[in-house]
Amino acid sequence: MKKRFSLIALAVGICCLPVGAQNFRLKGIGHNNRYDDGDQMKSEYVGWNAEMGKAVFIVDNGIYGMTWDGSSLSTPVKDPVVSTSEVRADAEKQMWATNFNLMYGNSGALYVDGQLVTVMSRDEQSTVDDEIFYVRRWNAQSGDLLTSETRTKSDCLESAGMAYNPVDGKVYGLFYLTGQQLSAEITEDPEYFEDEDADMTDGDAGYCLCSVDLKTMEVTPITPGLYYYNFVTFAINSEGRAFALTSGGAAGYIDENGKMRNADHKLVGAQLCEFDLTTGLMYQNATTTIDAETGEEYVEYSFPVQGTGYSSQYKRQAACFAKSNPDKMYWVGYVNSGMGINDWGSWSSLSDREWRTNGKYDTALYEVDITTGEATLLSKVANRWTFSALWVDGDDVSDGAGIDVLPTAISQTPVADAVSGYYSTSGQFHGNAQPQQRGIYIVRTSGNARKVIVK
Repeated sequence: MKKRFSLIALAVGICCLPVGAQNFRLKGIGHNNRYDDGDQMKSEYVGWNAEMGKAVFIVDNGIYGMTWDGSSLSTPVKDPVVSTSEVRADAEKQMWATNFNLMYGNSGALYVDGQLVTVMSRDEQSTVDDEIFYVRRWNAQSGDLLTSETRTKSDCLESAGMAYNPVDGKVYGLFYLTGQQLSAEITEDPEYFEDEDADMTDGDAGYCLCSVDLKTMEVTPITPGLYYYNFVTFAINSEGRAFALTSGGAAGYIDENGKMRNADHKLVGAQLCEFDLTTGLMYQNATTTIDAETGEEYVEYSFPVQGTGYSSQYKRQAACFAKSNPDKMYWVGYVNSGMGINDWGSWSSLSDREWRTNGKYDTALYEVDITTGEATLLSKVANRWTFSALWVDGDDVSDGAGIDVLPTAISQTPVADAVSGYYSTSGQFHGNAQPQQRGIYIVRTSGNARKVIVK
């Protein structure tokens, strides 16, 4: 049997830091929201583009911004704005708006120094024969698509989230791997196993802390094993401390402040976890306990902090830190486990159209205190938006780091004088671009918007 790596915590001194600014602006990659007919992204038909030979739609996918003013949260709106009248009147705007259909990070996404990376997974239930990842890089200000490439599932790019570490300049994430995908250095270590009969041939899957090279998208495992928690976020603060949240169920009672507690009156729900980025180990407290029946000693592990106090679904969520305040993590998660009172008066997870009153699938902006693990619900999020990446606009830990996420071949290739085209929903470029070295297409459009695609 494999160890589940409830690992001994390192001693960490924590000091109280001043609270950050009360006013801030969050931006994120819109992942899903809620309409009366269910969770889905809407689209609006705006006309026919003769050059592309296809219909043009404005989609809900895109970059969104919302402002917390200290007491209320504004409704998430597209930033940059996608104007229907401008898209109808401008062929280049039509190509730009069409590309937002590809901005979907169902396998993970991150913001880093003015750029975005999204990983979209196509699985065996899709219309494609092979399971693949689409990796796309974007300009976070303009929304321009910079690169689009197709990767195989063996590249292991499914993650609970990725984040930049300002201390060592690397990007880390919690990637979903099988035991067979761990390196021999890990699997052949006798400390990995609890008994001699354990092996790695069953394809057991879990999360592993990894580093990732954004230019090559090569994932390097760090954790000496796999974690079996349902992680839903990952974020790193300005001090280089890495945190994740787990999904949490509805086991407990609700106190007078609306927070969930167990029979011992401790906060439960989604759990804040911290990782050592060097070893990949999770910080936990170890207590030696004696079994009352056998008299044998065993080690019991526990988290150094309590739960957040809010349950949350095992669906994609996002969290981030402001560079100016490493003690508070901002998290857009679920208010409950997706449960609510249905038409028959039962507590159920079935879909409904009464979400505005029964609270089912509500999402909210939380502030999580990393010294205690407790979350404070700042505000519900209008239209129940969720995000695959989240950052504090103008105050992200990666801002000003001088990072380039483009593959080296692209970064060093001159921009061609070519001209017009568009990206199809499969990520292929169609248009009047000339092929460059190493199978790279490079396009210059008006306004010096550079778009490239790796074939």
